[in-house]
Amino acid sequence: MSRRIIIALVAALAITAPVAIAAAAKTLTAERKVLAQSQDPVGAAGRTLNLYRVTIPAGVQLPLHHHPGTQIAYIERGTLSYTVEQGSVTVRRGDPTTGAKVVRTISGGRTGLISAGQWIIEQPTDIHRAANNTKKPIVIVLSSLTEKGQPLSINEEAKALERMP
Repeated sequence: MSRRIIIALVAALAITAPVAIAAAAKTLTAERKVLAQSQDPVGAAGRTLNLYRVTIPAGVQLPLHHHPGTQIAYIERGTLSYTVEQGSVTVRRGDPTTGAKVVRTISGGRTGLISAGQWIIEQPTDIHRAANNTKKPIVIVLSSLTEKGQPLSINEEAKALERMP
């Protein structure tokens, strides 16, 4: 191989490698692992009770979405950037049976941080997005109660695209 070709290949690699790495990083998504599930739990016929863990890698942003049922989210590790577009979410810390402390309320149009040891209750009317703006993964333990057959979350951005002519 001639020296010119080698230099051209090295230059092309130097230009395209960062783009390929950036593209690969953007494809990272949150990982959801179902830990337990109950169909028709006592007191909630026709519903599914879910317990799962979500890991959000560094730099990943979750799209605008809502949950079709009530969901409780406990931040086990890391700090989540949480934006409420519609509704209002109260961030709490501590044992709910002995009086958890209200840390803050994140109202529509606002962003707040939710740190390890804090938890929230999300209602179906709360439309929100979240992001991991840190360099370490965030781990969240969630429990949701939904009607049978409903997804755990509904992507609002995808719904908006479906409505476009």
